[in-house]
Amino acid sequence: MWLKLRRKPQPCVDPDLDPVLLVPGIAGSILQAVDHQNGIEERVWVRILEADYKFRTKLWSRFDPATGRTVSLDPDTSIKVPEERYGLYAIDVLDPDMIIGRDCVYYFHDMIIKMTKWGFQEGKTLLVSVMIFAKVFERYVKNWIAIAAPFRGAPGYIASTFLNGVSFVEGWEQNFFISKWSMHQLLIECPSIYELMACPNFHWQHMPLLEIWKEKEGCDGTPRTILESYRPGESIDIFKEALSGNSFDYGGENLPLPFNLEILKWAKETHKVLAQAKLPPGVKFYNIYGINLETPHTVSYGSEEAPITDLQDLRFFQHWLKAGNPDPFYNPVNDYVILPTAFEGESLHEKGLEVASVKEEWEIISEDQDNLDNTASKDPLVSSISVSRGAKKQSTKSKVHATVTVHPQDEDKQHVKLNAISVSVDA
Repeated sequence: MWLKLRRKPQPCVDPDLDPVLLVPGIAGSILQAVDHQNGIEERVWVRILEADYKFRTKLWSRFDPATGRTVSLDPDTSIKVPEERYGLYAIDVLDPDMIIGRDCVYYFHDMIIKMTKWGFQEGKTLLVSVMIFAKVFERYVKNWIAIAAPFRGAPGYIASTFLNGVSFVEGWEQNFFISKWSMHQLLIECPSIYELMACPNFHWQHMPLLEIWKEKEGCDGTPRTILESYRPGESIDIFKEALSGNSFDYGGENLPLPFNLEILKWAKETHKVLAQAKLPPGVKFYNIYGINLETPHTVSYGSEEAPITDLQDLRFFQHWLKAGNPDPFYNPVNDYVILPTAFEGESLHEKGLEVASVKEEWEIISEDQDNLDNTASKDPLVSSISVSRGAKKQSTKSKVHATVTVHPQDEDKQHVKLNAISVSVDA
């Protein structure tokens, strides 16, 4: 019997196709942290294990107005985009290690597969670039295809990002990824976020607004609730006041992180360039966008029954993203911030024995204000789980034990503590 080894069929290459250059968007490529001391590269975006910890220690950055770049807070670390497969690896599958639910981290994956079937060849007619310079663009580009590109800003999402942060997963699952608070602190120093603020001089079909319910004293001295609305240019003062006390702890040092006016200057110059930009002659432009889910323009905070009293508390309040009407698909679970208050990790590896321990604590800002009296008197909830892995024929045996303690709610905050320890023995 003859056994034939079947190779994966290679798609046919069409040599007559014009090259296509793929340009990813924000957070649309793998990022690796390079250790300057030993040269080791480690993927920090996107990942699941230790995602939030690596994000805070490696990706948190500060903006340098002299260069217009962000620099990692870790002086021994620099961030790079991997260049394998002519750059396609970085935008194909954002977490190559993910097996279950892999399609949720697909970015250009399906498009790359389809285009190779059409005859495009990686590295020759299918390429990647993070930016395109004007002279090169005008000389070589014939067709420009934008996919849901917000050229004049993404008002609703950017206002929400400044005041609340952003989550890439919903509900309880965000506890296993990057916390909303960690992402918020990074984006405050991200130039592209400021460039996506609503352009104040653009002729909007529906003017994007930042709406805040406030309580003010009436002429007769009695308090009354009013709805204040701010246009794109006016909302900057709200961002400044809301973020005036924003800070974070890095390496034991408390660093202020207010609304960055230096980045805003760069963003205004970008808005001027976009306002004066013209499509080069001979270049065809196409814009692909969806029609079944409206783009949020207006963000509303508070309500007539529960007005905002302190702008610095905006990120703890429920908000609504509106596109004419409230977005029916918006998940209010993500409006409540989980603040990491402590993280400790230790590991020991000696003679085939590896022991690791993790301690992490959070404070959860909850919307439930009605049951404070009931929950304050309750005892902490404690739950434990132990998992063992390894059979007789396997060389490595491991055991993990974790305990979660949920303390009663106190003054709209709930303290959660996680303690975990793992032991691995290599026979």
